Amino acid sequence: MVAASVAAFAATASAHADEDSHWRIFVGDHTEPLVRAIELDDGTEAGRFALDAYASLSRSKSGRTMFAVQGEAGKVAILKTGIAFEDHGDHVDLDIDEPELLSTTLTGEKPAHFFENDGQIAMFFDGEGRADVFPERQVLDGAFEPLTFDVGAPHHGLATPFGRFIIHSVPNPDDPSQRPVALRVVDREGAQVGGDVACPGLHGQAVSGRVVAFGCHDGIVVAMPSGGAPELTHVSTADLGEGNVSTLKGGTALQFFLGNYGQSAVTLIEPGAETTIRKIDLPVRRVDFAIDPAKTRNAYILTEDGRLHLLDVLSGTIEKSMQLTEPYSMDGHWRDPRPRLAVAGDHLAVTDPREGVVRLVDTDSFEEERTIAVDGVPYTIVAVGGSGKQHD
Repeated sequence: MVAASVAAFAATASAHADEDSHWRIFVGDHTEPLVRAIELDDGTEAGRFALDAYASLSRSKSGRTMFAVQGEAGKVAILKTGIAFEDHGDHVDLDIDEPELLSTTLTGEKPAHFFENDGQIAMFFDGEGRADVFPERQVLDGAFEPLTFDVGAPHHGLATPFGRFIIHSVPNPDDPSQRPVALRVVDREGAQVGGDVACPGLHGQAVSGRVVAFGCHDGIVVAMPSGGAPELTHVSTADLGEGNVSTLKGGTALQFFLGNYGQSAVTLIEPGAETTIRKIDLPVRRVDFAIDPAKTRNAYILTEDGRLHLLDVLSGTIEKSMQLTEPYSMDGHWRDPRPRLAVAGDHLAVTDPREGVVRLVDTDSFEEERTIAVDGVPYTIVAVGGSGKQHD
């Protein structure tokens, strides 16, 4: 039995030794409407793409596409990342090509929230109260025919694909310019299913496994599968003190959510657990945070004093801290240039706009390994990549 285990381990190690790993980061500039594609291994620029306005960046779950949401220009540009994986059961093929700007462009008034779940992408347009829902393959194939949902008055809202249904925000009936007040479930023909679920001040959404969570002024709403339409449940945060959840990130192998709470705390959310929400206070105000999809216990939080913290999501404790950047005050405009985080394999990539670099932290040693110089003012960032077999 021991010999068999050793042989199996050796075979696995050999298989992994034959694999290649490749990571590419996409960095949005703060002062120019540009996105740069940069190879993580040597810092070379793989592509530079001009946009029409400042863009927030979101990647698809497959990593094949990256969406540059330009609210001020009323456009969403779509980049093919050039990184693709094909699962063959006993191995995964890795294909590496140059990134490119796709011909398909989403247009509408004030595009804002991008979200993907159950193989469908939803793009919400605040200026129209409209959501376009489509699979990624439509933009890759150039045959873009989204399902369009009118969700009421224009408002800063969101939409979430959930199996055969869509969950979307309900605008404030007294003043749609204010945050939404509830969530509504509709089928793919737009017919409402069940009653609205209150979620005052709705903002933020994330998926973990089959569960989707939404942030509210007074708690969270959790959407779970129930055999038909999703079941929505409100969970109060009244006992956590002043603050609310408005940004959420979802775990991968572990089912949990990491959310903000006020300016100086985060929350760990575990639907179905005896204690659904735990609050973790931070030493100073939070700048950004990220979850490691591979090292499933790890989350990373950067605070305004320039310190990076390693949070163990199981224990809810900060295990390590290090000085990474100079301080970045959270006073001022919310879109002032401040660092942003993205996990890229065994590295955490952190933009440092003031210094014009991306800092790479080794997530095993939790030490800064090196920096990549970036032209302009590096700000937003997403990472795409992984391991697989490359074929000539």
